[in-house]
Amino acid sequence: MQNYFELFSLDVDFAIDLASLEQAYQSQIAKFHPDNFATKDDKEKSIALQNTSLINTAYDTLKSPLLRAAYLLELKNINAFDEKDTQMDMDFLMGQIALREKLESIESKKDDLGLDDFIESTDNKIKNNVEQIQQLFKTDEFIEIKNLVRELKFYMQLNTQANQLMDEWL
Repeated sequence: MQNYFELFSLDVDFAIDLASLEQAYQSQIAKFHPDNFATKDDKEKSIALQNTSLINTAYDTLKSPLLRAAYLLELKNINAFDEKDTQMDMDFLMGQIALREKLESIESKKDDLGLDDFIESTDNKIKNNVEQIQQLFKTDEFIEIKNLVRELKFYMQLNTQANQLMDEWL
């Protein structure tokens, strides 16, 4: 299986240049554009389609800090989302419950200002989490990274829910 970083000629690192990723993606995806295979046989068209799928998956993975961190852990044979590994920091778990309850309270009150603050707060948690992950990859602290990746997933899901709520209210 092709390493996603190699596919785009990027260093295997959490810190990537998103502009370089975008440029490499556009270059790769252009090679397999359907117009280039219009006169080819079905096998070649199928291979081009598979390559396009791989390129899109690789791009989406590397573009997202959450997916990129999880992928980097996978390359080290660590599954950040292993269902058998349920160990989480108790303070974080309690904080999860409190944040969910806060969002439910904001929703029931239709509190616009509260929702704005909540989104800003989760945006900051995501930003801080990504910065911590980036630092920890420099020192190969994979267990700590795994825990932060799980937390990042929670904050991103919560942020998405809050933003969807904001969209519904507009």
